[in-house]
Amino acid sequence: MAGSNSNMLVKCETKSNRVKGLSFHPKLSWILASLHNGTIQLWDYRIGSLIDKFEEHEGGPVRGVCFHLSQPLFVSGGDDYKIKVWNYKLRRCIFTLLGHLDYIRTVEFHDEYPWILSASDDQTIRIWNWQSRSCIAVLTGHNHYVMCAHFHPKEDLVVSASLDQTVRVWDTSGLRDKTVAIGTPGPTSGTSNDVFGTSDAVVKYVLEGHDRGVNWASFHPTLPLIVSGADDRLVKLWRMNDTKAWEVDTLRGHFNNVSCVMFHPKKELILSNSEDRTIRVWDVTKRTGIHTFRRENDRFWIITAHRTSNLIAVGHDAGMVVFKLDCERPLAQTHGHNLFTVQEREVQVMDLDKGLKGVQLGSCKRASNAMTSGLKSLQFNAYNPSETNILIFYTQDGGCYDLYVGPSNITSDTSISPKQGNAQAVCFTARNRFAVLQSGGSVGIYNLQNELSKKLDPPVTTDYIFPGGNNRILLKSEEKVVMYDLTARKTVDEVSIAGGVRYVVWSQNGAYVAFMSKHNVLLAGKNLEYYHSFHENIRVKSGAWDENGVFIYSTLSHVKYCLPNGDSGIIHSLANPLYIVRVHKQILHCMDREHKVQKQRLNCSEYLFKLALHKRNFNDVKLWITNGRLCGNAVIGYLKQKGFPEVALHFVEDQQTRFNLALEYGHIEEAMTAAQELDERSCWNRLGLEALRQGNQQIVEMVYQKTKNFDALSFLYLITGNSNKLKKMLKIAEMRGDVMSRFHNALMLGHVEERVKIMAEMGQVPLAALTARAHQLKEYMEKLEEQLSSSDILSQIPKRTVLLVPPVPLARPGSGEANWPLLMSTKKIFEKSSFEAAAPPPMPGSEAFLDAQEDAPEDTEAPGWGDEDNDLDLGGDMGGGDWGGDLDLGDLGALPEEPVHVEERGVNLTLGDSCQAKWLKKRRLPADLVAAGDFEEALNLLKRRLGLINAEPLAPIFKEAYWATCSSLTALPQMPSLHWPLLSEGSAKSRDLAPKILFTPQVILDRAREALRMVTSGKFNDALNAFRSVLQAIPISVANDANEERQLTEMIDTCREYVNFTRLQVASKKLTPDKVAKILELNSYLTVCKLQPYHQFLALKSAMGACYKGENFVTAASFAKRMVQGNFGPPDKTKEDVQKARQVLQICEQKGTDKHKINFDFKAAVEDIKICSGSLSAIGATETPIACPYCGSLYVTSFKGKLCDVCQLGEIGANTLGIQLRPI
Repeated sequence: MAGSNSNMLVKCETKSNRVKGLSFHPKLSWILASLHNGTIQLWDYRIGSLIDKFEEHEGGPVRGVCFHLSQPLFVSGGDDYKIKVWNYKLRRCIFTLLGHLDYIRTVEFHDEYPWILSASDDQTIRIWNWQSRSCIAVLTGHNHYVMCAHFHPKEDLVVSASLDQTVRVWDTSGLRDKTVAIGTPGPTSGTSNDVFGTSDAVVKYVLEGHDRGVNWASFHPTLPLIVSGADDRLVKLWRMNDTKAWEVDTLRGHFNNVSCVMFHPKKELILSNSEDRTIRVWDVTKRTGIHTFRRENDRFWIITAHRTSNLIAVGHDAGMVVFKLDCERPLAQTHGHNLFTVQEREVQVMDLDKGLKGVQLGSCKRASNAMTSGLKSLQFNAYNPSETNILIFYTQDGGCYDLYVGPSNITSDTSISPKQGNAQAVCFTARNRFAVLQSGGSVGIYNLQNELSKKLDPPVTTDYIFPGGNNRILLKSEEKVVMYDLTARKTVDEVSIAGGVRYVVWSQNGAYVAFMSKHNVLLAGKNLEYYHSFHENIRVKSGAWDENGVFIYSTLSHVKYCLPNGDSGIIHSLANPLYIVRVHKQILHCMDREHKVQKQRLNCSEYLFKLALHKRNFNDVKLWITNGRLCGNAVIGYLKQKGFPEVALHFVEDQQTRFNLALEYGHIEEAMTAAQELDERSCWNRLGLEALRQGNQQIVEMVYQKTKNFDALSFLYLITGNSNKLKKMLKIAEMRGDVMSRFHNALMLGHVEERVKIMAEMGQVPLAALTARAHQLKEYMEKLEEQLSSSDILSQIPKRTVLLVPPVPLARPGSGEANWPLLMSTKKIFEKSSFEAAAPPPMPGSEAFLDAQEDAPEDTEAPGWGDEDNDLDLGGDMGGGDWGGDLDLGDLGALPEEPVHVEERGVNLTLGDSCQAKWLKKRRLPADLVAAGDFEEALNLLKRRLGLINAEPLAPIFKEAYWATCSSLTALPQMPSLHWPLLSEGSAKSRDLAPKILFTPQVILDRAREALRMVTSGKFNDALNAFRSVLQAIPISVANDANEERQLTEMIDTCREYVNFTRLQVASKKLTPDKVAKILELNSYLTVCKLQPYHQFLALKSAMGACYKGENFVTAASFAKRMVQGNFGPPDKTKEDVQKARQVLQICEQKGTDKHKINFDFKAAVEDIKICSGSLSAIGATETPIACPYCGSLYVTSFKGKLCDVCQLGEIGANTLGIQLRPI
């Protein structure tokens, strides 16, 4: 919208063919729009999405459409002379009413009777019974097109407007008496009453006064008034009584035909729209114009209002707009249990703990007009508990405020006289100070006597201010918010919120703050430490912090929550929008759009469960899961996502789910318990695979025995060195009569005699004899050789033979445990006593999921230590060095001897930080997170910094960078390898250390040089991949100083230019020779890429040659001139080409024509030509490009939100913090 549209609060705007008819659904957030092309669209205006289309009308526009008040029906009438009744649940037309002989202008359901009213160009108005599907009355009397007809909302009246310059009011009480019984058949469309009229509906008044055709007429919802609009550009107001109707006044202002006019359903306003491209708002009482909304290019045709809300919809040449005239947000703020609010322009306070009845404090200014209240915000001074200080800010009169100062304990109605002033925004800053944003952009600090104390110029251009804490303010500058310290006069920090901040909500203790825009919310700490941000598709309306630090907020359709760690969810849905003012002890206080205060209990089980899990309060986790009736896959999935499968296992009862969950997270004992209950072969096989992966020999053995997998069992005994059981397997194979199993077991045991016996028994006498001879088994040799008298066995034995004997195991299983270390079972983790007695582990991490803040049990030995080797070498003399180990306390006398409990020392042991934790405390750049293996957090950081939406290219880079910091030392068999991170600074024992960084600035530069060599040699495909790889590796690099940081940021620009250059080259090479114009265009774009001088010269040379061959001589001349006049490195390398360019320049200047038209302005300065990296075409000089937040590639606005084609990482047009390559 343009012109005077600043007060149009647009809720939904659609683009379509011309909109001729509109109808709001009485309950749902739907609106019907009938179009000039014959389509009917159903929109959800709350989320701005098209729900359905109905396209059965034929032959032109659909001019009228209307929802039924209670049934799932709507009616439409079009230029095909047909009235169609539709069922939107069935998504089809259920019947058609025929009778009109010309275009149908409007259709409308009656609120109570089963009637449809239609107006037509056949000069008649018809009333139809939609239940009997027949015409029950024809209203004749107009002698020109009937442009509209409407039922009275309460009485048995119909108003109609016609191009015969009259407005008629019809009495339908007779028709009502005749057809009051539902289903009573009325006269059909074939009777004579259709032609000559009927006495059931008669003309009551004929209103004459317009000089030209009347386009619209409407009843007032409650008063005996009618408003009409006509082609004479006038809006007329009429009054009627029981006997007559007369003109009251004329409203002038439109300068073209008035298309539609109506009374506002809630306010004393008239709204009219016109072909003069304006919507005008008139005061019914004063009968004057209040406001005008203008649109530059589109005429308005229809206007309608919602029955119960303040929404208005207008249709124009290019679509429709749903909007409100004024903001309906109630002004309210809580402090403790008191709610300060404005009711009926009275400032009130109410005690939410005692009741919802308010006490009056003072009165607000009167509204400047009937359309808007002018109220913007209410603020209570939380810094001054000894008084009641309230600021009311108004948008009227160019911005002003009222300051109320009174005692703190007001219990009865009073009237505080406010102190007043002008401002663009106000907020409290201290106990006795408040800030005023003045019209010039400066900020004034005033005392409570409304006197200026000091004045300051903010560090940024400020368009609004919000409270920022004691002696701090928040300065809003477009989409950025800056926290400014008024005492130190410096910026504390800043954040950016997409869409610009509308509301700021502080927690009661001032520790958290939420910034809300139309669709985005950002959560931060008191110094603007970033916590989390999220986007909502539906508008965010309000929010409040509860006592646990959880942000509860409402959208148009839901009440939701968000924890500071980013976990969020839905609490419940809303039928109507609510404005949250307080959340305390699971009680929500809110206000609706009628400013009524409501109180309701919230079901907070879900978010309190998540909060307890986040804080590791596992007693509360069990409490909320049990008492809050939390169950199902959602809770299980959440626990799995957060890395607490043990918690999920403890509460899941379904054995198949328990088995899958335990197996997924490696809890072998729990999986075995579930498998025993299920007793299915597939479960046993899966359990065996997982147990084998973990090295749990006992369970693998049991699984193989259970499934009778004897071959696998034998091999297990072989690799674990269990010779005794392998011998038993040999006997079992013999009992089973399995020859191959016998042979394999004998082979693995090294029993040559057994192998000889098996081969002899199977008739393989030569092999048996050969084996006996090779192993010198004399007792078998003679018998076997007797059977082979004709064969010489000795000749078949190689001279250098080696006995086939299995290796001797280095470690054999003893009587104790022979498994690898396993995860702790949930039976130990979640014993009943651990919750009820709340016994914490003596050492953090030795037993999972217990509250660390609870008191330790008085056990003799800490759990988890008994099974381990108690010889702990803690390194050196504990308590020595700087700890002051020599305690010289003098003579303390004889102390009683007490036994020393070694276990108590173990209770106080604490695990030190790992190397990864140490370097992340020092520095949390993406490279450090990747080196620590925290890929998810690294991706989240890159998302905030670079707008990352495609992590796929980073996967190999992350792995490469991670493995570059890892080293391992192979240990003994069946023992895990020792892992040790590679460090670039410090040692594992020091606090100040840094990991080995693979992608150092030098590595980046070396890879870029290699890519440049590829460009020089013309390997553009390889160069493209190489430059893009460098571009994707830079975020995982670290700069040690400002110089290296500058080199890396310059390298981003260089890679961007070369990626675009090589993409242009590759695209040009793929084109077929017949596409000459496109080839010339792409070659021309090569010359505007910022390359190294020699590559720039080659690009110009290539473009000049292509344009010359394509007979675009003027363009070729411009490139030749740049080659001649430019400085592109050593002259000896370019001398011949420059000479050739001079010759081309002479020839081209003689020709002076371009054969092919291309989108390239050779006259423009090179630096002014911008190439869209998405379409590989020039961006118009008047277009405002958008950029990739990481690589800075430019795009036209249609690419906003898509993946950048250059870096293939960032979201185009995203608002981000920017890349960080070294600590701030």
